[in-house]
Amino acid sequence: MAESTRGGITRRQVLQAGSATFAGYAVGVEKALAQAITTDTSGIAAGEFEVKIGDYGMPVYEARPAAGGPAPIVVCISEIWGVHEWVRDCTRRFAKAGYYAVAPELFKREGGVGHLPNVQDILKIVLAVTRKQVLGDVAATVDWAKKRPGARADRVAVTGWCWGGSTVYQVAATNPDIKAAVAWYGPPARPYPDTPNPVTGFDVAKDIKMPFLGLYGETDQNPKPEDVKKLEEMVKQVNKSAEFVIYPGAGHGFFADYRPSYNAAAAADAWKRCTGCFDKALKA
Repeated sequence: MAESTRGGITRRQVLQAGSATFAGYAVGVEKALAQAITTDTSGIAAGEFEVKIGDYGMPVYEARPAAGGPAPIVVCISEIWGVHEWVRDCTRRFAKAGYYAVAPELFKREGGVGHLPNVQDILKIVLAVTRKQVLGDVAATVDWAKKRPGARADRVAVTGWCWGGSTVYQVAATNPDIKAAVAWYGPPARPYPDTPNPVTGFDVAKDIKMPFLGLYGETDQNPKPEDVKKLEEMVKQVNKSAEFVIYPGAGHGFFADYRPSYNAAAAADAWKRCTGCFDKALKA
């Protein structure tokens, strides 16, 4: 398949340029690398569904334990690439860990992004989505999930990667259903279009009061470690138990095993911390 050169940038060029390109946005690849983890569906139920929001139908991917009592809900928020196979795999990992996980496709209203080969075209869509729309669609996902088989309605958490990590700050600060939050390398300075002014993670840090874990890479350029430290200081003014971890030698996207940025040691420790945070907050 020929690569698009509209705008002068292709996915391959982004890969070659490294993790700092485009201010640290995750890099989508046409073909997963050999190191990519594949999680099967043994012992879990998984599939595609639709959440109705008025006349609009938002696609979601769901994964949950096939048996047992109701499981706490984890809303998984994707990178800018939407709910591609790696995001689905992550929801299955949460299901294997005893959670009801659901990943909403938050760019479908604009026509979706999965079919776009050009990064610039994807960014035009993603960066224009309003904060109100994102928060509304995530809230609708939570409301829908509460009524699903095998879901525990009173225990809800949120997690996300890159753009999704930035979105975690916004959701955690505003949605009263959220009992725990884990953000993976989300830039806190990323602005979400709003009225009268755009809103960043720094702007909402004072409202993140539930159990919170932030996971970051030392060599990442967006967010840079100094931005992480700034956010940590702001959050801990109101939330002393919040935890921020910066992994030495790890860069942006260190958990994304389908990408060259994958750091196996950091990813393994971060996953253990993530599930540990959720276990403590949602299963105790």
